[in-house]
Amino acid sequence: MKTLIVYATKHGFSEKCSKLLKDKFSGEVVAINIKKDTIPNLSSFDNIIIGGSIYMGKIQKEIIKFCTENLNILKNKKIGLFICGMQKDNIETTLSNSFPVDLLYHASIKEYFGGEFILKNMNVTERFIVKMVAKIKEDVSSISEENINKFTKIMNGL
Repeated sequence: MKTLIVYATKHGFSEKCSKLLKDKFSGEVVAINIKKDTIPNLSSFDNIIIGGSIYMGKIQKEIIKFCTENLNILKNKKIGLFICGMQKDNIETTLSNSFPVDLLYHASIKEYFGGEFILKNMNVTERFIVKMVAKIKEDVSSISEENINKFTKIMNGL
């Protein structure tokens, strides 16, 4: 079984989650940061996992472009979708707004992995907004190991 994890990250949380996923899968697993790495030939993979972080209610444009451009190939694979972010409300709506409808319908699992605010990794504007809107004064990190484990079990067919 060969698995591809395609993710986009701004401050590194989606990458952390992708590495946790990679370590839990059996068989060959390739993790690709869509903003930096070249996408391999999708036809050589059985499973494709796609995810990224949510900023201002939206997933990164690179993920949307990847899904849209490869929709026909993706619909012939076992698909898992994930999002990361600090929003805890309206997860289903955020997931639905992050991926094409056909892909959402085809996906074996759609999940939320948590999020984090690491203030030193943010620019001045981001820090100001986070402190004002989220009322955050120090770093916060919340990885849902439970959701990652559930995701992995379903994608591994267990």
